[in-house]
Amino acid sequence: MSDHSTGADGETSPEVRSTEGVRLQKVLANAGVASRRVAEQLIVDGRVRVNGVVITELGSRIDPEVDLVDVDGTAVQLDETRRYVILNKPRGVVSSMRDERGRPDLREFVADWPERLYNVGRLDADTSGLLVLTNDGGLAHVLAHPSFGVTKVYVAKVEGRVTAQTIATLTRGIDLEDGPIAADKARLLSSSAEGGGSLLELTLHSGRNRIVRRMMAAVGHPVEDLVRRQFGPLHLGGLPVGRARELTKVEQGALLTLARRAAEEPPPAGRESGT
Repeated sequence: MSDHSTGADGETSPEVRSTEGVRLQKVLANAGVASRRVAEQLIVDGRVRVNGVVITELGSRIDPEVDLVDVDGTAVQLDETRRYVILNKPRGVVSSMRDERGRPDLREFVADWPERLYNVGRLDADTSGLLVLTNDGGLAHVLAHPSFGVTKVYVAKVEGRVTAQTIATLTRGIDLEDGPIAADKARLLSSSAEGGGSLLELTLHSGRNRIVRRMMAAVGHPVEDLVRRQFGPLHLGGLPVGRARELTKVEQGALLTLARRAAEEPPPAGRESGT
């Protein structure tokens, strides 16, 4: 380990192998970050870190199975066996890879991938929208556990005319049978004076079962339709209902960066610990 790399103190770091492992620029190219020539320039420009240490020497070698790499602060997945997929789950489908009661489950949506994928968290059968599927257990744990504070954004169509006072109540907090809960954000998208119901957007980090439906029922506006539009840095966008796709490199980087940072930092005080 004699190649030069610099940490925050400007001193040479021994983090990178000189004779073992794979050259860093080759690793970046294999990961799809950039061509090898562009990857070399990223290294020279000091934009690449290995295990938190800036690397500037082109001869640097790493172990892709052990070392953590990021470019411009965005994590890079070096394990080509990891798969990350988002699904726009339809209503009527349970969030399980095999439902013991014979209901429609997630198996048909992962048939195009040879890896054994698992859903990150759940959406109840009556809720549609963004569901993450992966074979990366560590990332799945961080994304699913509410103590890490990963937010989800829902759009709900509810009964009745939602007022500004109701929005304030949702963000201030309400008491449910399993404890108090408050939306991180809430905003009214539309409301009909003729009794056609209201449309609102709720942002929460809670992982409690059917939490949006229970919150809205508690304030007198039962949910008629519910869609999860966002999960952490991922957006549903124009993905059709019932379709799944792999994450782009940008989306994958954002997701991995969030997971690594969350795993490194203790959860903020007051975060829920239940799921």
